[in-house]
Amino acid sequence: MSITTNLQNIQNAIATTAHSCGRDPADIKLLAVSKRHSKESIQEAIDAGQLHFGENYIQEAQEKCIAFKDVAFHFIGHVQSNKAKLAAELFSMVETVDRLKLAKVLNKHLEKIDKDLDILIQVNIGKDPKKYGVDPDETAALLQSIQPLSRIRPKGLMTMPPFSTDPAVTRSYFKALRLLSIDCADKKLFYDNENVELSMGMSHDFKIAIEEGSTSIRVGTAIFGERPNI
Repeated sequence: MSITTNLQNIQNAIATTAHSCGRDPADIKLLAVSKRHSKESIQEAIDAGQLHFGENYIQEAQEKCIAFKDVAFHFIGHVQSNKAKLAAELFSMVETVDRLKLAKVLNKHLEKIDKDLDILIQVNIGKDPKKYGVDPDETAALLQSIQPLSRIRPKGLMTMPPFSTDPAVTRSYFKALRLLSIDCADKKLFYDNENVELSMGMSHDFKIAIEEGSTSIRVGTAIFGERPNI
């Protein structure tokens, strides 16, 4: 099927799931993960009305961000400190801030280019040693430390939980992130504590994520097809 058809199918699934749990589909953002896909594929998605894209590799994303300035690119990969300058320049949001050092480096570059940057704190909700992210128990402290950084705007939390074939296990991780976000909002740790963003859920589990309060799901292959081996 075409990218246009795939996008429509996913938007329909978002709407159906949202309605089933009493949510407004308009409150849920679809992030099309375009890593390793061509500019032609991105253009087809844009023509179909897609406005938000996710990239994992900064150098690959650079050309795309320059080519498509009217859409929003989110960085969803691990940010090395030596790539923070480009991340600050290119992206409208960095979803994977997991340490104060990175936030400080981003803020330094943002000050130089007179730009504010939305971020999400990546939380290792399953405490998986193979995954990046701040420990859930240290998330509030990290947000507190980031507050003095004038160009950084922490909008919410992001997670990639350990894979499980048991929906109940997956649900428990998403619920834990939602409860963590409520606790941090109660402590006034976000840029906008009345509208906290939760980036959680991918192709295989986004329906559960929506039911547990996700405001942004990340879908790649189901939109663009299999990634080319580059």
